[in-house]
Amino acid sequence: MPEQTIIRAFTVQVPAEEVADTASLEKAIRRRIHCGDGYLVIEKKSLDARQDPIVWVVKGHILDRPPGPLAPLEEKDVSQAREVLICGSGPAGLFAALELIRLGLRPVLIERGKEVRRRRRDLALLTRQHLVNPDSNYCFGEGGAGTFSDGKLYTRSDKRGPVRKCLETFVAFGAPSEIVFEGRPHIGTNRLPVVVEAIRDYIQRCGGLFLFDTRLTGLEMAFGGLRAVQTNRGRIVAQALILATGHSASDIYKMAWAHGLPLVAKPYAVGVRIEHPQSLVDRWQYRCEVRPGFLPPAYYNLAFEVGQRGVYSFCMCPGGIIAPCATQPGEIVTNGWSPSRRNNPLANAGFVAEVGPEAWKAAGFDPQDPFCGLLYRESIEKRACVLAGGTQMAPAQRAADLLARKTSSSLPACSYPPGVASVNLWDLFPLELMERLAEGLRLAERRMRGFAGSEAVVVAPETRTSAPVRLVRDPETLQSPGCRGIFPCGEGAGYAGGIVSAALDGMRCARAAAQFIQEGGLEGWAGEVCL
Repeated sequence: MPEQTIIRAFTVQVPAEEVADTASLEKAIRRRIHCGDGYLVIEKKSLDARQDPIVWVVKGHILDRPPGPLAPLEEKDVSQAREVLICGSGPAGLFAALELIRLGLRPVLIERGKEVRRRRRDLALLTRQHLVNPDSNYCFGEGGAGTFSDGKLYTRSDKRGPVRKCLETFVAFGAPSEIVFEGRPHIGTNRLPVVVEAIRDYIQRCGGLFLFDTRLTGLEMAFGGLRAVQTNRGRIVAQALILATGHSASDIYKMAWAHGLPLVAKPYAVGVRIEHPQSLVDRWQYRCEVRPGFLPPAYYNLAFEVGQRGVYSFCMCPGGIIAPCATQPGEIVTNGWSPSRRNNPLANAGFVAEVGPEAWKAAGFDPQDPFCGLLYRESIEKRACVLAGGTQMAPAQRAADLLARKTSSSLPACSYPPGVASVNLWDLFPLELMERLAEGLRLAERRMRGFAGSEAVVVAPETRTSAPVRLVRDPETLQSPGCRGIFPCGEGAGYAGGIVSAALDGMRCARAAAQFIQEGGLEGWAGEVCL
């Protein structure tokens, strides 16, 4: 079939009140560009609420013939092909597996957690009975941390790889087609597990293998490279390992260090989840008392410089829920998610401050220690649990009381399922961090009145914004200088920040691993890779 030709490109503004769905949007675009013929393709759609009326800004083009449907992924049989071991089934691990299949290799995925359906039961136990399963929780299990933190696909990672291809892959496995062009694409926690299961089914149909409830515990190395891995279920022979374990797998960092893999401390951000009524966020952004039905629940994005370091909002969840994300008993960790419709009455976001060598040193940790950022994180999470009573209840405070440095006598309604306990957060965080967070709240209050008011509840801590450690890898081969055949990958290795960038890094590591295998792998290797 001949290639399509672009008749014209366009960028138009369409009043939001004219848009009920994609079909009405396309009609409104054609009216504005005076084009009834040709085939319309939307490349990007984003809401501009700064003007009145509020408009959708749409970029796209008109083709002379219909665009073809998304090409289905080829079901290539790799069951007898050479194997690459992948540790972790989050976006980095899953997209690495898809890329390996495309390249004719067999992915073998080991995952410490459970399949999506079984994983739900452990989340229920955490929420209702405050029981933390160290191997199956919001962070560990099929799909990784993103599966139950709603699949936000917004990214600035265009330079890292084919973002649109990544989004189209999600669509091919059941995500809504609008994510390809939405300015802030989002799948939703209610939809994402189905997508993750569809990806697993495809990998298995192609001959790939999943080993759930299988935790990596050690490495076997010889001739300067990988020979096998040890797991809680036994030994697996492997010549290449893509290490995509996520930024909460502290035991993997310690295991890697014990085996001589180079690590460095990596700056990240620490703070709180701040929650407001969604109606208040709507008033800030849309300048109206009641949000019209044609507008989506509003979000915000804040960034300030305090003490020459950033304080900013992170992972904003319109109509969302604050989630309990501890991975060990005796710690409190928070995150946030939204369902696909974002129709809950409260909105939450991380409100965090950058931490690095200065913050670690001020808190009594040695900045030269590669684990200083991890130790800093763990100290806050454990203290939060103690201050809130030793369960999964989270320390919380009204934002106005936080600024006044006093414990709240009562707390507003909060979406955090295990419940919240009134705690003065000045007793939780290091003083240096708390002062920057407080100043950031004051700056946010000046921009959006009520942001740090009595309706706002601050829930702590938000500590898992990104990895506190970077697993060093060669910039050309993507292999660990400490052991050839190991490919540190994704968020956990310190090379991504979110679902899309992790997926792109997984694809990149898969190509590097394939090249390593296809070029003969390691000198001195004898025998095929096998289980």
